[in-house]
Amino acid sequence: MDTTVDLDSFSSLVERPDEAARKAAEEYRQQLGLPPGGLGSLEELGAWLASVQGAAPVRPVAAAKVLLFAGDHGVAALGVSRPGPGRSTAARVHAVLEGTAPVALLARRYGAAVRVVDMAVDAEPHEFPAEVSQYRVRRGSGRIDVEDALTAEETSRAFRAGMAIADEEADAGTDLVLLGDIGTGSTTVAAVLVGALCGTDAAAVTGRGSGVDDRVWMVKCATVRDSLRRARPVLGDQLALLAATGGADFAAITGFLLQAAVRRLPVVLDGVVSAACALVAQRVAFRAPEWWRAGQDSGEPAQAKAYDRLTLTPVQQLGVKAGEGVGALLALPLLQAASDTLAEPGEVPAAAKAEPRPPAKLPTAAELLGLG
Repeated sequence: MDTTVDLDSFSSLVERPDEAARKAAEEYRQQLGLPPGGLGSLEELGAWLASVQGAAPVRPVAAAKVLLFAGDHGVAALGVSRPGPGRSTAARVHAVLEGTAPVALLARRYGAAVRVVDMAVDAEPHEFPAEVSQYRVRRGSGRIDVEDALTAEETSRAFRAGMAIADEEADAGTDLVLLGDIGTGSTTVAAVLVGALCGTDAAAVTGRGSGVDDRVWMVKCATVRDSLRRARPVLGDQLALLAATGGADFAAITGFLLQAAVRRLPVVLDGVVSAACALVAQRVAFRAPEWWRAGQDSGEPAQAKAYDRLTLTPVQQLGVKAGEGVGALLALPLLQAASDTLAEPGEVPAAAKAEPRPPAKLPTAAELLGLG
């Protein structure tokens, strides 16, 4: 069975959000009698929600989900991450599943569901529940400074898994995805992808990640530099780039972001990992970033460069570096506030009302791959 991915199809399938709904949402806000800018940034957030929902007034965000892609990376063997008790990727996944991780605690507080997807955690295949590891591609990944992270077949499998997960969430009625990651060595990989796609050197994109000291930061810089040499020859092929210097979680997140845009499912990005994947996805479908929001600025230089290239402005400046979707999740109350304050409490004057778009037949991952 041919399971290759035709990236060229995404450019034509990703449409822009509904501009008429955005304008109608702004007209409705004016009818509320609020002074211009009275709700501050909530007004722009509400207009964005209306555009991605395709209706105005905006509908309250009622089915948000935190989606975490997990995977280990071979470069961690070089000591580019700060070790600590309970900080292995597997332990962090367990903490989320057990409800003790910060993202799980906050998700309960804000009424969001949580889903973890094991793409390449360095653990035994059956360590997690079947629904967590059903899309698992491999255990860990190659050390990208000297070898490919994945084979071409593994990259395709991971990318297609991300597409399938986007379909599952869209079909399940999820109305907003808070996208995060769990992985050791992942900020190094993200720095390589951003550095390659932005044409910058290693020092300009290498951050402190898990809180490394100067000595480890220099090791991390050298690793990013060596990995950039391997990334640059394959810049014209995004799947080859993900295979050479990405990982199964990165490939899956990229596939998810693109298919979510096809399915008109809005996404809030978390840290530097989701930002790097968004940058790869933008190279495939230039309109896709209009379906995403940047949850917060983590302080990682690679994230700032990615958001500048994507023309995304973080909703908040919180400096959360923990990953695991915490930064994206902390933007949820603001998006809920924007939708609640600008939603229709009763009948809305027809002049300010944009009718919801009729359900469109949007292609699923299986259909895009010729498997449906």
